[in-house]
Amino acid sequence: MVDDDYITSQIMLEILKAFGTCDLAVSGSDALKLFEKSQAENNHYDVIFLDIMMPEMDGQEVLNRIRRMENENGVFGLDCTKIIMTTALDDYENIRSAFKNQAEGYLVKPISKDKVINILNNFDLLD
Repeated sequence: MVDDDYITSQIMLEILKAFGTCDLAVSGSDALKLFEKSQAENNHYDVIFLDIMMPEMDGQEVLNRIRRMENENGVFGLDCTKIIMTTALDDYENIRSAFKNQAEGYLVKPISKDKVINILNNFDLLD
């Protein structure tokens, strides 16, 4: 879960804790460090919920870098981590950019438990 907003991150953590372990990053650079560590330990994330609007490095750039790391490590297609963009931005350009850069989903805030469950079900990530 990557979000710089405290309230949003707490809501998301509360929703996600019912489904497994959840790491929290509050910046793009923190997210990349956690992702790189997970790859090095061969403990891949099933899904990342990634905010777009963050200081220093936005979610679109984080998405690009994660996909680049996966490619460099020989991870392609269905083996890639599912990345769901979570954002208040529902404009065409951001949505198009997210999917062009290989995000699997896009949730517009406010985030609700129903939205999260629906998208996790779409990717068969729930038991």
